[in-house]
Amino acid sequence: MTAVRRTAPVLAAPAALVAILLLLASAGPAAAAGYRYWSFWERTGGHWTYATQGPATVRPDDGAVQGFRFAVSADSADASRPRGTADFDTICADTPAASGSKRVALVLDFGTGADAPSGETPPGRRTACARVPADATSADALAAVAKPLRYDTNALLCAIAGYPREGCGEQVSAEGAAEGAAEGKSAAEGKSAAEEKGSDGSGPSLGLPIGAAVVALLAGAAVWQARRRRDESG
Repeated sequence: MTAVRRTAPVLAAPAALVAILLLLASAGPAAAAGYRYWSFWERTGGHWTYATQGPATVRPDDGAVQGFRFAVSADSADASRPRGTADFDTICADTPAASGSKRVALVLDFGTGADAPSGETPPGRRTACARVPADATSADALAAVAKPLRYDTNALLCAIAGYPREGCGEQVSAEGAAEGAAEGKSAAEGKSAAEEKGSDGSGPSLGLPIGAAVVALLAGAAVWQARRRRDESG
């Protein structure tokens, strides 16, 4: 009977270890709920930067390149950049400069099917060159080339060129946010997933906590085995 009592934990301990390790390995970071909205971007040095002000307050210079992207995003760090070519000389090649005005190149990315509200299909990405008065805002430039625009009562941009027909910054499920993020990757620009989502790829990883848990469990198992051997030898 004593032998049975001593050998039973030998089977239970590895089984518990395996179960815990499988649980840790399968655990993942909970997908945060996202929001479906138009994000606003500025082009600097060949890269997109999330705008720190809204289009109604930014007054771009002549030659500026700005972008708008419709997508499901959790926050600004998770937001998807506009895709495709964004070169002022290309976009505004057919729009000559004029005295008293300025030209702003705009990239309008209506997102993917995964980003779209139910029952809607996003239009294709397009570019436009807005020639507007010298003191015009980015919102003025957008209105010059992409009507109809729709805003909510808080002046949040809800629709560009009538898309989407309804909704404005509504929250979507965690699953929907994850799907939208996956679809938002841009193979055309050759960007990595971290770059496409506006992240530096330095987010938290499960590798370290799982490794620490494994070390702790193995250390505990070693102590238990040592005690068992001492009991048997005694």
